[in-house]
Amino acid sequence: MSRRALLPACLLSLIGLLVADVPASAADATRPNFIVFVADDMAWDDCGAYGHPAIRTPSLDALAAAGMRFDNAFLTCSSCSPSRCSIMTGRYPHSTGGAHQLHNPLPADQIVFPQLLRDAGYYTVSAGKWHLGPHVVSRFDHVETKMNRWVEQLKTRPQDKPFFMWFAFTDPHRPYQDDTIPEPHTPDDIVVPPYLPDLPEVREDLADYYDEITRLDGVVGNVVKELERQNLTDNTVIVFLSDNGRPFPRCKTTIYDSGIKTPFIVKWPARVAPGTVTDSLVSSVDLAPTILEAAGVQPGPTFQGVSFLPVLDDPAAEVREYIFAEHNWHDFEDFQRSAHSKRFNYIRTEYTDVPGTPPADAVRSPTFQAMHRLKAEGKLTEAQLNPYVVPRPKEELYDVLRDPHELHNLVNEPAYAEVLERMRAVLDRWQQETDDTVPAERRPDGFDRVTGERIRPKG
Repeated sequence: MSRRALLPACLLSLIGLLVADVPASAADATRPNFIVFVADDMAWDDCGAYGHPAIRTPSLDALAAAGMRFDNAFLTCSSCSPSRCSIMTGRYPHSTGGAHQLHNPLPADQIVFPQLLRDAGYYTVSAGKWHLGPHVVSRFDHVETKMNRWVEQLKTRPQDKPFFMWFAFTDPHRPYQDDTIPEPHTPDDIVVPPYLPDLPEVREDLADYYDEITRLDGVVGNVVKELERQNLTDNTVIVFLSDNGRPFPRCKTTIYDSGIKTPFIVKWPARVAPGTVTDSLVSSVDLAPTILEAAGVQPGPTFQGVSFLPVLDDPAAEVREYIFAEHNWHDFEDFQRSAHSKRFNYIRTEYTDVPGTPPADAVRSPTFQAMHRLKAEGKLTEAQLNPYVVPRPKEELYDVLRDPHELHNLVNEPAYAEVLERMRAVLDRWQQETDDTVPAERRPDGFDRVTGERIRPKG
């Protein structure tokens, strides 16, 4: 067993000791409740709170106005189940004992933070998309996989315990349907990023994606109304984030900001001043230790993140200088790592011989199929050709303040040589500290990179 798998296994037996100083009798109204909303494939700036001019998100905008908006929040990867398993364990995907690839279940020996909350007297619920595997179902008091049962969870909870509720969406994940909301977004509402071609079918595809975000927003609003009805608002911590970027080329499954940067909103009236904004770096791996500390529970040594409670008290506080992200198998073979400061994103690619193909559902999308046609006609720009490039650069460096779409690789720029060396060293040190190594064998593609059709059986 590797070191990263052995640590949680050895410590699982010590959980009782870690929370022994928090008796169940302490579970009263003075302890905060927690609700974590997790969007499925939503980009960080695709809502009104982050400045989008057209997507209708009044509930998310209200959360941000009443709490704190994080402008430098990042995920540990841009891949659905590995991202969620990372959040749950407070560990980087490659440190979760095998849950670093899409659909791999979280091993039974991994410690998830809701179990520590439950041991400390909290009532714990997961409702909506599960995607964590079968081994950790028993760590919650209740798991509900049917969608939109969230208000019901609040109504039927035990009244004598504080609660933690993990509300996981399937919006705005593909496939899309018509009539998602009564007033759909129109092609005129669309903001097309420069790495996608501005075509009618692309605008229609993005409009369908926008509609699911608005539907998601309505569900958030219903939960907030129920909290208000039960007079739980002041002492309930609400967190909203996504699991990865939008399901479009050069977004989801990449470790560009379009893949790993996340909307991140925290509302906690008892502690967080309304309408605050922070540019402090935080990672999704930090959520577990933060919630545990807020609940008065010792996280224990398995958690690799750091608490950002100081930022909630003071938006100018800093808890980390870098965030780290990774990309492993997700429909297609790949291995990438990133070290990211406030200003720079450094990316290292091991499998340079394969292109940066988007996930299979995005390959099948109207957007990518239209890009195939434009590529054959020689009409894609250099930025739009990104998913097709072979070989890919071994290293990439971007100044995200001057180049937010990360279109100009600075690796060969002499003026950035010192920055490059520093970021290399930072990534090397993180990989050594977390026992991150390139696999001895590569897992082959599960889908065709042009059509998105399955070419290998599941598993």
